[in-house]
Amino acid sequence: MTSSPPLPQHERDSESVAGHWLLARVGKKVLRPGGRELSEWMVHASTVTGKRVVEFAPGLGLTASLLLDESPSSYTGVDSDPEAVEVTRSAIGGRGAMVVASAQETGLESASADVVVGEAMLTMQGDSTKKQIVDEAARVLDSDGRYLVHELCLVPDDLDDSIKTEIRKDLARSIRVNARPLTVSEWSELFETAGFEVEATELRPMALLQPRRMLADEGVVGLARIVRNLLRDADARKRVLAMRKTFTTHDEHISAVGFVLRKR
Repeated sequence: MTSSPPLPQHERDSESVAGHWLLARVGKKVLRPGGRELSEWMVHASTVTGKRVVEFAPGLGLTASLLLDESPSSYTGVDSDPEAVEVTRSAIGGRGAMVVASAQETGLESASADVVVGEAMLTMQGDSTKKQIVDEAARVLDSDGRYLVHELCLVPDDLDDSIKTEIRKDLARSIRVNARPLTVSEWSELFETAGFEVEATELRPMALLQPRRMLADEGVVGLARIVRNLLRDADARKRVLAMRKTFTTHDEHISAVGFVLRKR
């Protein structure tokens, strides 16, 4: 039996590893803020069948598999981390191609895709890198192509700047990534500035570590595996509980959002 490739940051301890890779380490398969449900909404909100699909930072390959099940004409995943590329490649087998490159400079030809997908990766970037990635999506897309996005967002749109700063600091401290989620209107402005029209928007609770969501995302066996691993690893358990506390503390102002964007 072929062994699974090592996860990114596997050499880091539980205290320093990025939150999403820690969750993957203890057995969590669904790492997106809106869960499997919002990923499925995003994939089915636009036609994928027969299209050329590019996915930025496909991670564990869950959405890649959803996309490939829709029979695109081609699939290409792009990630700057060679280990992450191997993880996705293992998940999708020979059904698609993988490229080691950054999302802001993919090396793909202009107008070479009909659909570009990105989940839970723009949130982790600063403002200038966000813009570069969205601009790259626009460059790679053919005319009238669709950009499908699933990210963390802040609510409501008129949320006070001091609260935004507090949430961002707490998230960065908890998940060990400099997360900078935007409000829905701020996300929309970013996309529209890059030449996209917002066709559809969908909000879901940010309940990544809530028991009901975890059961829906992971199933009984998957949830049992995660609980067992956390019981065996005190350091990982401490980190995961701290992450859950951060999400719960700011529950009123954190949400997951999906966008269907059309290149104008």
